[in-house]
Amino acid sequence: MNAEASRKSASAGSGITLALIAFSGFPIGDAIVKSMALDWPAAAVAALRFTIGAIALALILAIREGRQGFRIRRPWLHAARGLALATGTITFFSAIYVMPLAEAVAIAFVNPIITALLSGWFLKEKMRPATWVATFIAFGGVLIMLRPNIAEFGWVAVLPLISACAMAAMLILNRMVSSQRSITAAQFYLSFWTALFLIGAAAAGHALVPAMTVSGLPSFEVILKCALIAFTATCCHFLLFMATMRTSAASVAPLVYIQLIISGAISVYIFDDPLDSIAIVGAMLILASGLLLWRSERKAETVLEA
Repeated sequence: MNAEASRKSASAGSGITLALIAFSGFPIGDAIVKSMALDWPAAAVAALRFTIGAIALALILAIREGRQGFRIRRPWLHAARGLALATGTITFFSAIYVMPLAEAVAIAFVNPIITALLSGWFLKEKMRPATWVATFIAFGGVLIMLRPNIAEFGWVAVLPLISACAMAAMLILNRMVSSQRSITAAQFYLSFWTALFLIGAAAAGHALVPAMTVSGLPSFEVILKCALIAFTATCCHFLLFMATMRTSAASVAPLVYIQLIISGAISVYIFDDPLDSIAIVGAMLILASGLLLWRSERKAETVLEA
């Protein structure tokens, strides 16, 4: 019995370690994106990143499932997922081009709160009092963080909040297609549609918005960085999948906030964007709201299991 308990404890410990590595890796991709701010427009970088990802996933899907893997039902749902992810990606990439990385990431972390709200409205899931409390705390933190940023950057500082709303919409749509195809097929169609929408956005931006003008073909450095972002993101998602096989999702969920710490360190020590006291207070409120929501969900799961 003791040996079995030790084995489970070791497995859970390894799962938490894998999750920590995964969540620590995501800000590295964000930092690579920010490093390309002067090289290529955000929409073009996002389009190239997802095009590379879609091609790689298409090859993997073809090898694993053949032609059957590319047959789907309700394709409009997958297109909607792609549109949501394209919106979330382009707004977030644009935000970290002009804002301190840590602040953009912190504001985007209201995503779980917005997802909880959308679940109540669209999926008819019951909203618990703790969800409402967490919502008010999170948006209080966002308002605190946005006040100085809007004064400095203008309304572009709202972009991380738009990104959070778009990503929450994508999560809701993910639930609607979760029973349709394999994970590989679902990821391919998400990347495929996202790439199409981003290519369209990059073309429109090039024609209509001077700041989004694409001066020419990407340099080898830009292509390499986009490929690296696609690779690191895929590896991080794979590690998260392995982590949830070793321990519960509830144990993994709060570890996502390690990204705030990593992003803060990168922002300060690599990009020389110091965090002021107001931004730190806002980030702590967003962090507290996420932990409150996670704790209330764990309590609800415990009650149901009992």
